[in-house]
Amino acid sequence: MDPLVCLCQKPTPALVTQLFFLLPFSDFDQLPNEVPVSANIADAQEKSGFTSYYVFVIEVKTKGGGRYLIFRRYRQFYALHSKLEERYGAENKSNTFAFTLPVLPGKVYVGAKKEIAESRIPILNIYMKKLLCLPSWVLMDEDLRLFFYQSDFDCEQVPKGLRRLRPRTRRVVSSPLCPALFDFLGTSTLELNFKKGDLIYLLSRINKDWLEGTVHNATGIFPCAFVTIIQDLPPEEGTINWLRCYYQDDTVSSIRDISVEEDLSSTPLFKDLMALMRREFDRDDIVLNYRDSEGDLIRLVSDQDVELMVSQGRRRPSEKHFFPWKLHITDQDDLSVYNTSPGGGISQALAMKGW
Repeated sequence: MDPLVCLCQKPTPALVTQLFFLLPFSDFDQLPNEVPVSANIADAQEKSGFTSYYVFVIEVKTKGGGRYLIFRRYRQFYALHSKLEERYGAENKSNTFAFTLPVLPGKVYVGAKKEIAESRIPILNIYMKKLLCLPSWVLMDEDLRLFFYQSDFDCEQVPKGLRRLRPRTRRVVSSPLCPALFDFLGTSTLELNFKKGDLIYLLSRINKDWLEGTVHNATGIFPCAFVTIIQDLPPEEGTINWLRCYYQDDTVSSIRDISVEEDLSSTPLFKDLMALMRREFDRDDIVLNYRDSEGDLIRLVSDQDVELMVSQGRRRPSEKHFFPWKLHITDQDDLSVYNTSPGGGISQALAMKGW
């Protein structure tokens, strides 16, 4: 088989095996331009999804010279490593092409999330560097390429800051800008030094008090009070998705849309979903439900129930930025919301519940 034909196909384990014979280990020229060749963590930022978590902002560079940002949680690193270990690990005796994979930092179950995320950054950078230095045919592995692929969800994200990504030169052809009102001497390597009158090109807004910009071939953050903005940054498009919840007790029925910083295709754990709803509605004596295709309420009690709800929800049309499945929150002792008459159908169920 022609190596060029192989490289145009979807990378499957069988295809990777063929590439092992067709591509020399040092031959890099025949790989597609979109294959990742380096990756570096630019920042770690907190997200509020079904549970609070940290995501790593990673700059990926491709063989063809392209650059883009992806957003990955530690558990995605762990899932990738597990698949590669199963496929190519040295302990896999049935694999003729087994080799030693780079070491991934282990899971941490106790500690502050921010400190854990920060401590993982240098180790994960080394891990990605070694991973992308493996033989060329390994770079065609489907799971590895999907991990470094920029998804639609990645494209929608707006990084709050790129603290660890400081290029020597960042040319800006057309960008919002601001002149400096005063001299500013940063107190750390993350901060941008400038003098009164310098024209600073704006890159991002970190928060209401700090900006990120570039001047004199240097990039860093600085306080807003030291500049006057003559051309502001464009407003950031919201990347938060929404979960619609229907709440009912003895006296009140209401609809609440809850903001969730998660991919619309994600599936939460039952315990995380329950904890989120208890916080939002400030009640512990509630249960979670969803409507099945017949219109009847089904109580959620496990991760398997959540997976079934998500699976059924994906078959239905939904609004943009809304999860395709919806939750119904009821009192844990109220059994009247459930349809006990088989064949009642959606009309009867809706009439009984007033929704």
